[in-house]
Amino acid sequence: MQLEKKDFLGKKNRVAVGYDLNDEYAQISFFSSEAREPETVSVVTGSQLYNIPTALCKRNEVNQWFYGKEALKTAEAGEGILVTGLLSKAIAGEEVKVGEESFDAVAVLALFMKRSLALLNLIVHPDQIAVFMITVKELDQRMLEVLSQAAAALSLKNSQVFFQSHTESFYHYMVHQPKELWQHQAALFDFSGSSMTAYRLECNRHTTPMVAFMETGEYPYFIRSTEYNAEEAEHYQEWDRQFEQVVEEWTQGRIVSTAFLIGEGFDGGWCRESLKKLCRNRRVFQGNNLYSKGACYGAREKLSESDIEKQYVFLGKEKLKANIGMRMFRRGEEVYFALLDAGYNWFEVRKECEVILESGNSFDILVTPLTGGNPKSVEIVLEGLPRRERATTRLLLMFEPVLENRIRIRAEDLGFGEIVPATHQIWQEEFEI
Repeated sequence: MQLEKKDFLGKKNRVAVGYDLNDEYAQISFFSSEAREPETVSVVTGSQLYNIPTALCKRNEVNQWFYGKEALKTAEAGEGILVTGLLSKAIAGEEVKVGEESFDAVAVLALFMKRSLALLNLIVHPDQIAVFMITVKELDQRMLEVLSQAAAALSLKNSQVFFQSHTESFYHYMVHQPKELWQHQAALFDFSGSSMTAYRLECNRHTTPMVAFMETGEYPYFIRSTEYNAEEAEHYQEWDRQFEQVVEEWTQGRIVSTAFLIGEGFDGGWCRESLKKLCRNRRVFQGNNLYSKGACYGAREKLSESDIEKQYVFLGKEKLKANIGMRMFRRGEEVYFALLDAGYNWFEVRKECEVILESGNSFDILVTPLTGGNPKSVEIVLEGLPRRERATTRLLLMFEPVLENRIRIRAEDLGFGEIVPATHQIWQEEFEI
């Protein structure tokens, strides 16, 4: 069931939910229709313990499953078989072996998600959820397929379900913060997994709409275990020195007004000297629920776009970064016909349309990058198209990105009714944007 945009803003007690998911933990935030900002669900009432370990444990000899911390405790007590790495196993299409039994990995992931949402059900009834946004580190076709299958098993009958990457969640979170925090650039250092990832949000305010984009970097040097150990502590001084270099790399020659440190990897107080450098002339925040809150903001935008986000288009790694269109005549006037718009996930968009070829055997596609490049025209030539009278060739065109910077176009000759029989000849070509 598709909900109209007015439903979320027009009805009380409706909520948007952000669900952050990775192999280590899940996290749930929610945004009610009357709240000023999202809240994050705690695993212990009254605390700020937000991380739900991404783990299941099947009790020995009975069909009883535990999730999160209870799963870890049950396995540690030797009372069941622990299953971890749920997201990776689902992406790989593995079967999950539990003793002598085998389970579909996507079904196991869905079971964890459903059990973890029980925490939210203590606060919000499932029928109140207007939109449910799942955020993961990177979003691609396979991830989208797995998450869609898992979400279908959650029984969110009255909800729209969407997906976005961590970079997009960071973007949505930042644009809803006070303007002074993102007046220039904002950096995020994520040490929530086994290694560190850095992000930097930048905006080009000289375009309309303004363009926001994200620089990313991976730092596998910072390798940690999921639990504290003495050997890891021996590396802390070197980590501090290395992180100081990372901070220098991400801030030198730039005006970075705000930085965020997220993830349990920053615990232990090891980054003393590097933190001094990071805090120089900028505000620094530490926490771990930024992505789930950003997913909440993104969820609300799906139903009712805010005034602030109308001014921006976000061009993350998975986004189409150029507008694709054609010039054509409509009612005697030349107009621009939009085909694919920048700012959408490239693997989720496609366009079909029918056009009448004015003359010849070719037509032009207009590509307008939003990343600062010059607009260009791409000529598509239909070799072997029969010669015909003016405006007597009807074409079915299909446009589909195959990568974030590459578009496939398919053209089929439909003829022109009884006047010109269709050959159904097909042409296919790819071009870069």
